[in-house]
Amino acid sequence: MSKFLEIINQDTPVLVDFFAEWCGPCKMMSPILKDVKDNLKERVTIIKIDVDKNQDLASKYQVRGVPTMLLFKNGKQVWRQSGVVQKNDLINIITSAI
Repeated sequence: MSKFLEIINQDTPVLVDFFAEWCGPCKMMSPILKDVKDNLKERVTIIKIDVDKNQDLASKYQVRGVPTMLLFKNGKQVWRQSGVVQKNDLINIITSAI
């Protein structure tokens, strides 16, 4: 948990993808997240959290379904959405937080 808090407390926006290996929509998000990272490069940090392996963290952020994405800026949650989010929408959301 302390490593997670260290990551989300940076100046750069941090997109956290809560996912599960067995989740079909989560698998659809993987290439989208890769494209977003390729587009924004060092302007965003993207981390993936497996809810089955990190139940305490998922519970702390009240993740009820996967995929759920949270965007943090300086440790504060600035956006949240469950389900698949398209690449351009995600880029717009992240760049508005930069």
